[in-house]
Amino acid sequence: MKKQKKYLEIQEYIRKRIQTGKYPIGSYLPSENEICRHFGTTRTTVRKALDELLKEGYIQKEQGKGSKVLQRRKALGLLTVKGFSEVTNYQVRTVVLLEPRIQDWDDAIGFPLTEAEKKGKCVYFQRIRFMNKQAVMLEHNWYSVKSLKVLKADDFVEGSFFKTLQQEFLIEIMGSEQELRAEKATSEIAKNLSLKSGDPVLHISARFKTSKKGLTLYSELYCNTSTVPIRNSYFL
Repeated sequence: MKKQKKYLEIQEYIRKRIQTGKYPIGSYLPSENEICRHFGTTRTTVRKALDELLKEGYIQKEQGKGSKVLQRRKALGLLTVKGFSEVTNYQVRTVVLLEPRIQDWDDAIGFPLTEAEKKGKCVYFQRIRFMNKQAVMLEHNWYSVKSLKVLKADDFVEGSFFKTLQQEFLIEIMGSEQELRAEKATSEIAKNLSLKSGDPVLHISARFKTSKKGLTLYSELYCNTSTVPIRNSYFL
């Protein structure tokens, strides 16, 4: 078996410690000399590992200070991935309507499934997002049960599904596709968002690719933007 290159070993070690919060966002990594001593290698090798982390968006280099850990927010077309509370100055709250559960795939998903996904079942969960006590988003979410176990909503890190994937499973969101449509609220959507049936809502369909082979996340979101705008960020 071919031995892994030293800079890749260092890169993976630091990345995992960032993902799991051992190197918190806003903190600085150990100095290059400290990393050299820890791995018994040269500064050239350490700098190559840090350059790779810089390209991936995990750190930024500050002259005279070192390498600072960043909140990784990779652009995903129109939207970006952030925690719900990070994209607004309002008080936010999430209510789980349906806990994650195993079921058949739903025809409501706006993107086509893979052949492998069609042959199995999915995990589905439903939530409502509130800002300042006002319901602003009804969300439906699906993923293949073959790719990730059923998670309890209470186990989500800070209430965030994306943070749970990153910190508990070391799974990153790598890219996405989105479709946006203006629609009239059905009776179900209107009830959940405190609207009248037929009121306008913003419907967002999203398909997220992850760093784990076979794991794709699908979301259908209905947004009440009449009083609270939806910023250019996706939150799950």
